[in-house]
Amino acid sequence: MQDSTLSALFGALSNEMRMSSIANNLANVNTTAYKKDEMAFHDTFTRFSHDYLVDSKTFIRGKDLFPKANIMAKPRLSAQQTDFTQGSLQKTGNQLDFALTGEGFFKVQTGGDVLYTRSGSFLVDSSGTMMTQDGNPVLVDGGPIVIPPGAKVTVDPGGTISVNGEPSGTFDLATFDDLAMVEKVGSNYYRPKEGGNVGELAPTDLSVQQGFVEKGNVDVVSEMVAMIETQRAYTMYSKMIQTADEIDKKLVTQVGRATI
Repeated sequence: MQDSTLSALFGALSNEMRMSSIANNLANVNTTAYKKDEMAFHDTFTRFSHDYLVDSKTFIRGKDLFPKANIMAKPRLSAQQTDFTQGSLQKTGNQLDFALTGEGFFKVQTGGDVLYTRSGSFLVDSSGTMMTQDGNPVLVDGGPIVIPPGAKVTVDPGGTISVNGEPSGTFDLATFDDLAMVEKVGSNYYRPKEGGNVGELAPTDLSVQQGFVEKGNVDVVSEMVAMIETQRAYTMYSKMIQTADEIDKKLVTQVGRATI
């Protein structure tokens, strides 16, 4: 198999993964506080065997080797990262809608675990507990908060909640010293990566805006341009594989044919 076939194969697979990421971004363009994923690439260097022929006695080899020593760089997919840049705010007027401006997350109780989210579109269940849209309690001072029916809820930029004018607690807000070590776990939740050295911190530049929600940070035009670029790159790599296969067939059926 030719080296060009392997290069085209890895190029096609990389673009397939990139296309999946772009499609997911576009599918969540209207998801509250969604943060888009981005693909990162790096150069993988391939050395020829004669790159390692280092001889201090230059008179032994009077001519340069053919082909000359060379290092080829091939782009490969290296990482998928989440872009945590701020999304724009959309006014709703709902007293249980909250948008975060700055770096940080709400804390949510999910079973026995604590997860993090920037989606502040909350509701109150039949028992009066403030919940996320999928039914998980929002943490306030380490536990859930109960709001009486018909109560007026106000929240200041620091996250302090008042019910009918009486202070009732403060949202548990958190950020991390390295957001690159935070991963998505579905349903707009995040958690620190397992085995990652990341510490939870108290936010310093985070504020809560009541009556607003944060929109996703997906730019539809940019994603569509990236989709077209990725599709064309995938098509090019597919044609490279077909061409290399045709060359291999000719080598086997024609060049290697014995003559009598």
